[in-house]
Amino acid sequence: MAPKAKPNRKTTTQAGRAPESELRHAVADELPKGQIMKATKETFEDLSAKSTEFAQKGYDQFLGASREQFEKASVSAFKAYEEFSKFQKDNYDAYVAASTIFAKGAENVGKAWMTLSQETMETAAQTAKALLGAKTLREAVDLQSDFAKSNFDKFVAEGTKLSEMTVKVANEAFAPLNARVNVAVEKMLKPVAA
Repeated sequence: MAPKAKPNRKTTTQAGRAPESELRHAVADELPKGQIMKATKETFEDLSAKSTEFAQKGYDQFLGASREQFEKASVSAFKAYEEFSKFQKDNYDAYVAASTIFAKGAENVGKAWMTLSQETMETAAQTAKALLGAKTLREAVDLQSDFAKSNFDKFVAEGTKLSEMTVKVANEAFAPLNARVNVAVEKMLKPVAA
């Protein structure tokens, strides 16, 4: 039997190089099968090792970046929680201060009102005694007129005083709350301005 003739293959492409598949066939024709298997196995092992190494590096980079992002997010969240807690504590402190100021002011206004009521009652009792001791109708009318006039003047003066005290207490009581509202508005506008 005559040796089989190898088909005539073109060994060059249009650019003057042999195509890759033809080079493989040419190399395969020249090497024994054991060496081809060994070379293929080594190529596969190299490719597999490099792929594994590449995948491991990508995985490590991904985990490193994820861990970094998680740590940054955790620190940021903890900081935000601390700021929120401090903000709420300051709000509560302002509420307590406002309540204390209001309670003291209400106590003072109440004392002033009670003093006015007591003085009015004492004056009314004195006027009633004087009316009972009046000898003429004219004297009784004059006593009653003086009592009404003095009570009206006293009520207007004390009413103005009580009104001023009430406004002062309200302003002082709302001052801590107003300060906290200003802080809250500044915090809300801060991210917008940044």
